[in-house]
Amino acid sequence: MDDDDLDSSAGTDHIPNPNWFLRARLKTRQLLLLIALDEQRNIHRASEALCMTQPAASKQLKDLEDMLEVKLFERHPRGMEPTLYGETMIRHARMALTSLSLAHEDIVALKNGLAGQVEVGVIMTPAMGLLPRAISRIKLKAPMLRIGVQMETSKVLVDMLQKGKLDFMIGRIVEEEGAAGLHYEELTVEPACAVARIGHPLLKEDNLKLADLANQPWILPPPGSVLRHRWELMFRRAALEPPGNAVDTTALLLITALLQQTDSLHVMPVEVARYYASLKVLAILPIDLPCKMDAFGIITREGHLLSPGARQLLQEVRVAARELY
Repeated sequence: MDDDDLDSSAGTDHIPNPNWFLRARLKTRQLLLLIALDEQRNIHRASEALCMTQPAASKQLKDLEDMLEVKLFERHPRGMEPTLYGETMIRHARMALTSLSLAHEDIVALKNGLAGQVEVGVIMTPAMGLLPRAISRIKLKAPMLRIGVQMETSKVLVDMLQKGKLDFMIGRIVEEEGAAGLHYEELTVEPACAVARIGHPLLKEDNLKLADLANQPWILPPPGSVLRHRWELMFRRAALEPPGNAVDTTALLLITALLQQTDSLHVMPVEVARYYASLKVLAILPIDLPCKMDAFGIITREGHLLSPGARQLLQEVRVAARELY
Protein backbone atom coordinates (compact mmCIF):
# COMPACT_ATOMS: atom_id res chain seq x y z
CA MET A 1 0.00 0.00 0.00
CA ASP A 2 1.26 3.52 -0.86
CA ASP A 3 2.34 5.55 2.18
CA ASP A 4 0.61 8.51 0.54
CA ASP A 5 -2.84 6.90 0.87
CA LEU A 6 -5.39 8.79 2.92
CA ASP A 7 -6.51 5.34 4.13
CA SER A 8 -3.60 4.23 6.32
CA SER A 9 -5.34 1.34 8.10
CA ALA A 10 -4.84 -2.29 7.20
CA GLY A 11 -7.68 -4.56 6.19
CA THR A 12 -10.15 -1.80 5.41
CA ASP A 13 -11.51 -3.80 2.49
CA HIS A 14 -13.20 -6.08 5.05
CA ILE A 15 -14.81 -3.22 6.94
CA PRO A 16 -18.06 -1.80 5.52
CA ASN A 17 -17.45 1.90 4.89
CA PRO A 18 -19.55 4.32 2.83
CA ASN A 19 -16.61 6.67 2.20
CA TRP A 20 -15.50 6.10 -1.39
CA PHE A 21 -12.13 7.77 -0.82
CA LEU A 22 -11.24 5.16 1.80
CA ARG A 23 -12.19 2.25 -0.44
CA ALA A 24 -10.39 3.80 -3.41
CA ARG A 25 -7.26 4.75 -1.42
CA LEU A 26 -7.39 8.38 -2.52
CA LYS A 27 -3.91 9.90 -2.28
CA THR A 28 -3.02 13.32 -0.90
CA ARG A 29 -0.69 13.65 -3.92
CA GLN A 30 -3.77 13.45 -6.17
CA LEU A 31 -5.39 16.30 -4.26
CA LEU A 32 -2.22 18.38 -4.60
CA LEU A 33 -2.13 17.55 -8.32
CA LEU A 34 -5.70 18.80 -8.79
CA ILE A 35 -4.81 22.12 -7.20
CA ALA A 36 -1.57 22.43 -9.19
CA LEU A 37 -3.44 21.71 -12.44
CA ASP A 38 -6.05 24.32 -11.55
CA GLU A 39 -3.31 26.89 -11.00
CA GLN A 40 -0.99 25.92 -13.87
CA ARG A 41 -3.53 24.58 -16.44
CA ASN A 42 -0.65 22.50 -17.83
CA ILE A 43 0.32 18.94 -16.84
CA HIS A 44 4.05 19.56 -17.40
CA ARG A 45 4.18 22.69 -15.20
CA ALA A 46 1.94 21.08 -12.58
CA SER A 47 4.17 18.00 -12.35
CA GLU A 48 7.27 20.22 -12.06
CA ALA A 49 5.63 22.19 -9.24
CA LEU A 50 5.08 18.92 -7.35
CA CYS A 51 8.52 17.50 -8.22
CA MET A 52 6.90 14.65 -10.16
CA THR A 53 7.56 13.28 -13.61
CA GLN A 54 4.91 14.13 -16.21
CA PRO A 55 4.04 10.44 -16.82
CA ALA A 56 3.54 9.96 -13.06
CA ALA A 57 1.28 13.02 -12.88
CA SER A 58 -0.74 11.85 -15.91
CA LYS A 59 -1.18 8.42 -14.30
CA GLN A 60 -2.30 9.95 -10.98
CA LEU A 61 -4.91 12.04 -12.82
CA LYS A 62 -6.10 9.08 -14.93
CA ASP A 63 -6.41 6.89 -11.83
CA LEU A 64 -8.51 9.56 -10.15
CA GLU A 65 -10.75 10.00 -13.20
CA ASP A 66 -11.17 6.22 -13.52
CA MET A 67 -11.99 6.02 -9.83
CA LEU A 68 -14.70 8.72 -10.13
CA GLU A 69 -15.81 7.60 -13.62
CA VAL A 70 -15.86 11.21 -14.84
CA LYS A 71 -13.54 13.47 -16.81
CA LEU A 72 -12.03 16.11 -14.52
CA PHE A 73 -10.15 18.15 -17.15
CA GLU A 74 -10.64 18.92 -20.82
CA ARG A 75 -7.37 18.72 -22.76
CA HIS A 76 -6.87 21.60 -25.23
CA PRO A 77 -3.88 22.56 -27.39
CA ARG A 78 -3.22 25.55 -25.15
CA GLY A 79 -3.67 23.74 -21.85
CA MET A 80 -6.17 22.05 -19.58
CA GLU A 81 -9.53 23.35 -18.39
CA PRO A 82 -11.41 21.81 -15.43
CA THR A 83 -14.84 20.38 -16.19
CA LEU A 84 -17.78 20.93 -13.83
CA TYR A 85 -16.72 17.69 -12.09
CA GLY A 86 -13.16 18.94 -11.94
CA GLU A 87 -14.15 22.28 -10.39
CA THR A 88 -16.10 20.40 -7.72
CA MET A 89 -13.18 18.12 -6.88
CA ILE A 90 -10.72 21.04 -6.86
CA ARG A 91 -12.88 22.98 -4.39
CA HIS A 92 -13.15 20.00 -2.06
CA ALA A 93 -9.45 19.19 -2.45
CA ARG A 94 -8.57 22.71 -1.31
CA MET A 95 -10.92 22.40 1.66
CA ALA A 96 -9.51 19.00 2.65
CA LEU A 97 -5.89 20.14 2.51
CA THR A 98 -6.68 23.40 4.31
CA SER A 99 -8.40 21.40 7.05
CA LEU A 100 -5.37 19.11 7.42
CA SER A 101 -3.06 22.13 7.56
CA LEU A 102 -5.20 23.76 10.26
CA ALA A 103 -5.25 20.48 12.20
CA HIS A 104 -1.45 20.51 12.27
CA GLU A 105 -1.43 24.15 13.40
CA ASP A 106 -3.89 23.32 16.19
CA ILE A 107 -1.74 20.39 17.35
CA VAL A 108 1.39 22.58 17.39
CA ALA A 109 -0.52 25.30 19.26
CA LEU A 110 -1.84 22.85 21.85
CA LYS A 111 1.66 21.38 22.37
CA ASN A 112 2.87 24.90 23.11
CA GLY A 113 0.18 25.43 25.72
CA LEU A 114 -2.10 27.50 23.47
CA ALA A 115 -5.75 26.87 22.73
CA GLY A 116 -5.64 26.59 18.95
CA GLN A 117 -6.60 29.09 16.26
CA VAL A 118 -9.86 30.49 14.86
CA GLU A 119 -10.26 32.21 11.50
CA VAL A 120 -13.37 34.38 11.19
CA GLY A 121 -14.62 36.68 8.43
CA VAL A 122 -16.74 39.78 9.07
CA ILE A 123 -18.34 42.66 7.19
CA MET A 124 -17.99 46.23 8.42
CA THR A 125 -21.01 46.71 10.70
CA PRO A 126 -20.55 43.67 13.00
CA ALA A 127 -16.81 44.43 12.97
CA MET A 128 -17.55 47.65 14.84
CA GLY A 129 -19.47 46.31 17.83
CA LEU A 130 -20.53 42.67 17.71
CA LEU A 131 -17.25 40.89 16.98
CA PRO A 132 -15.05 43.04 19.27
CA ARG A 133 -17.45 42.33 22.13
CA ALA A 134 -17.36 38.59 21.44
CA ILE A 135 -13.55 38.56 21.12
CA SER A 136 -13.02 40.53 24.34
CA ARG A 137 -15.17 38.02 26.22
CA ILE A 138 -13.55 34.89 24.85
CA LYS A 139 -10.11 36.35 25.57
CA LEU A 140 -11.05 36.48 29.25
CA LYS A 141 -11.74 32.73 29.14
CA ALA A 142 -9.07 31.64 26.66
CA PRO A 143 -6.36 34.32 26.50
CA MET A 144 -4.03 32.14 24.41
CA LEU A 145 -6.61 31.42 21.69
CA ARG A 146 -5.26 32.88 18.46
CA ILE A 147 -7.97 34.68 16.49
CA GLY A 148 -7.53 35.73 12.87
CA VAL A 149 -10.06 38.23 11.47
CA GLN A 150 -10.65 39.01 7.78
CA MET A 151 -12.84 42.04 7.03
CA GLU A 152 -14.09 41.95 3.44
CA THR A 153 -17.30 42.11 1.43
CA SER A 154 -19.75 39.24 1.92
CA LYS A 155 -19.03 37.90 -1.56
CA VAL A 156 -15.29 37.61 -0.86
CA LEU A 157 -15.89 36.08 2.57
CA VAL A 158 -18.34 33.46 1.27
CA ASP A 159 -15.73 32.36 -1.26
CA MET A 160 -13.11 32.11 1.50
CA LEU A 161 -15.52 30.16 3.69
CA GLN A 162 -16.34 27.66 0.95
CA LYS A 163 -12.63 27.13 0.31
CA GLY A 164 -12.11 26.31 3.99
CA LYS A 165 -10.07 29.43 4.77
CA LEU A 166 -12.55 30.56 7.46
CA ASP A 167 -14.18 28.71 10.35
CA PHE A 168 -17.26 30.92 10.07
CA MET A 169 -18.23 34.41 8.94
CA ILE A 170 -20.63 37.19 9.88
CA GLY A 171 -22.16 38.69 6.75
CA ARG A 172 -24.69 38.11 4.00
CA ILE A 173 -25.33 35.50 1.34
CA VAL A 174 -25.52 37.88 -1.61
CA GLU A 175 -26.02 35.34 -4.40
CA GLU A 176 -28.41 32.44 -3.78
CA GLU A 177 -26.60 30.24 -6.30
CA GLY A 178 -23.49 30.54 -4.17
CA ALA A 179 -25.26 29.42 -1.00
CA ALA A 180 -25.01 25.67 -1.59
CA GLY A 181 -23.62 23.87 1.44
CA LEU A 182 -23.92 26.92 3.72
CA HIS A 183 -26.02 27.46 6.83
CA TYR A 184 -27.30 30.99 7.54
CA GLU A 185 -28.40 32.18 10.99
CA GLU A 186 -29.91 35.70 10.78
CA LEU A 187 -28.88 38.24 13.42
CA THR A 188 -30.30 41.65 12.47
CA VAL A 189 -31.16 44.10 9.69
CA GLU A 190 -28.79 46.98 8.98
CA PRO A 191 -30.35 50.50 8.88
CA ALA A 192 -28.39 53.30 7.22
CA CYS A 193 -28.01 56.97 8.07
CA ALA A 194 -26.56 60.16 6.61
CA VAL A 195 -23.40 61.64 8.15
CA ALA A 196 -21.42 64.85 7.71
CA ARG A 197 -18.55 66.77 9.27
CA ILE A 198 -19.01 68.17 12.76
CA GLY A 199 -20.41 71.70 12.40
CA HIS A 200 -22.14 71.02 9.06
CA PRO A 201 -24.98 73.56 8.46
CA LEU A 202 -27.62 70.79 8.08
CA LEU A 203 -26.98 69.64 11.66
CA LYS A 204 -28.75 72.80 12.85
CA GLU A 205 -31.94 72.10 10.89
CA ASP A 206 -34.92 71.32 13.15
CA ASN A 207 -37.08 69.50 10.61
CA LEU A 208 -34.70 68.01 8.09
CA LYS A 209 -36.36 66.40 5.05
CA LEU A 210 -35.06 64.08 2.36
CA ALA A 211 -35.56 66.88 -0.18
CA ASP A 212 -33.00 68.94 1.78
CA LEU A 213 -30.39 66.28 1.00
CA ALA A 214 -31.17 66.03 -2.73
CA ASN A 215 -28.98 68.96 -3.81
CA GLN A 216 -26.04 68.20 -1.53
CA PRO A 217 -22.69 66.74 -2.62
CA TRP A 218 -22.27 63.11 -1.55
CA ILE A 219 -19.55 60.52 -1.00
CA LEU A 220 -21.03 57.15 -1.97
CA PRO A 221 -20.28 53.47 -2.39
CA PRO A 222 -19.70 52.63 -6.07
CA PRO A 223 -22.59 52.03 -8.52
CA GLY A 224 -23.70 48.40 -8.45
CA SER A 225 -23.21 48.02 -4.70
CA VAL A 226 -26.21 47.13 -2.53
CA LEU A 227 -26.05 50.29 -0.41
CA ARG A 228 -25.73 52.55 -3.50
CA HIS A 229 -28.80 50.89 -5.03
CA ARG A 230 -30.84 51.32 -1.83
CA TRP A 231 -29.70 54.96 -1.54
CA GLU A 232 -30.80 55.77 -5.10
CA LEU A 233 -34.09 53.91 -4.59
CA MET A 234 -34.76 55.99 -1.46
CA PHE A 235 -34.76 59.22 -3.48
CA ARG A 236 -36.74 57.80 -6.39
CA ARG A 237 -39.47 56.49 -4.10
CA ALA A 238 -39.78 60.04 -2.74
CA ALA A 239 -40.15 61.34 -6.33
CA LEU A 240 -36.71 62.94 -6.14
CA GLU A 241 -33.82 62.62 -8.54
CA PRO A 242 -30.78 61.01 -6.84
CA PRO A 243 -28.03 63.63 -6.37
CA GLY A 244 -25.51 63.64 -9.22
CA ASN A 245 -22.71 65.46 -7.38
CA ALA A 246 -20.91 62.42 -5.95
CA VAL A 247 -17.51 60.90 -5.26
CA ASP A 248 -17.51 57.09 -5.45
CA THR A 249 -15.28 55.30 -2.95
CA THR A 250 -15.30 52.75 -0.14
CA ALA A 251 -11.95 53.85 1.35
CA LEU A 252 -12.78 54.98 4.90
CA LEU A 253 -9.64 57.08 5.29
CA LEU A 254 -10.53 59.05 2.16
CA ILE A 255 -14.20 59.28 3.17
CA THR A 256 -13.41 60.74 6.61
CA ALA A 257 -10.87 63.15 5.11
CA LEU A 258 -13.36 64.39 2.51
CA LEU A 259 -16.10 64.76 5.13
CA GLN A 260 -13.84 66.91 7.31
CA GLN A 261 -12.62 69.08 4.44
CA THR A 262 -15.91 69.59 2.54
CA ASP A 263 -19.65 69.87 3.11
CA SER A 264 -20.25 66.49 1.48
CA LEU A 265 -22.62 63.96 3.01
CA HIS A 266 -22.07 60.22 3.26
CA VAL A 267 -24.39 57.25 3.79
CA MET A 268 -23.27 54.42 6.07
CA PRO A 269 -24.72 51.78 8.41
CA VAL A 270 -25.98 53.29 11.68
CA GLU A 271 -23.76 51.11 13.88
CA VAL A 272 -20.65 52.18 11.96
CA ALA A 273 -21.71 55.84 12.08
CA ARG A 274 -22.26 55.72 15.85
CA TYR A 275 -18.76 54.33 16.31
CA TYR A 276 -17.15 57.17 14.33
CA ALA A 277 -19.44 59.75 15.95
CA SER A 278 -18.25 58.56 19.38
CA LEU A 279 -14.69 59.33 18.24
CA LYS A 280 -15.79 62.84 17.14
CA VAL A 281 -14.79 62.05 13.55
CA LEU A 282 -18.22 62.87 12.10
CA ALA A 283 -21.81 63.65 13.05
CA ILE A 284 -25.08 61.87 12.23
CA LEU A 285 -27.69 64.07 10.53
CA PRO A 286 -31.01 64.38 12.43
CA ILE A 287 -33.11 62.46 9.89
CA ASP A 288 -34.30 58.86 9.78
CA LEU A 289 -33.47 57.62 6.29
CA PRO A 290 -35.90 55.10 4.74
CA CYS A 291 -32.85 53.11 3.65
CA LYS A 292 -31.82 49.70 4.94
CA MET A 293 -29.32 47.06 3.96
CA ASP A 294 -30.30 43.40 3.92
CA ALA A 295 -30.02 41.51 7.19
CA PHE A 296 -26.71 39.88 8.05
CA GLY A 297 -26.02 36.80 10.11
CA ILE A 298 -23.69 33.96 11.03
CA ILE A 299 -22.72 31.75 8.09
CA THR A 300 -21.11 28.34 8.51
CA ARG A 301 -20.43 25.36 6.27
CA GLU A 302 -23.00 22.60 6.63
CA GLY A 303 -21.51 19.44 8.09
CA HIS A 304 -18.23 21.16 9.03
CA LEU A 305 -17.04 20.31 12.53
CA LEU A 306 -15.77 23.47 14.24
CA SER A 307 -12.77 23.37 16.56
CA PRO A 308 -13.44 23.93 20.29
CA GLY A 309 -12.04 27.46 20.03
CA ALA A 310 -14.24 28.30 17.02
CA ARG A 311 -17.30 26.92 18.82
CA GLN A 312 -16.50 29.06 21.86
CA LEU A 313 -16.11 32.23 19.79
CA LEU A 314 -19.30 31.48 17.84
CA GLN A 315 -21.20 31.11 21.11
CA GLU A 316 -19.89 34.47 22.33
CA VAL A 317 -21.01 36.05 19.03
CA ARG A 318 -24.55 34.73 19.63
CA VAL A 319 -24.60 36.05 23.20
CA ALA A 320 -23.31 39.48 22.10
CA ALA A 321 -25.88 39.60 19.27
CA ARG A 322 -28.75 38.99 21.69
CA GLU A 323 -27.52 41.90 23.81
CA LEU A 324 -26.92 44.31 20.95
CA TYR A 325 -29.78 43.52 18.60
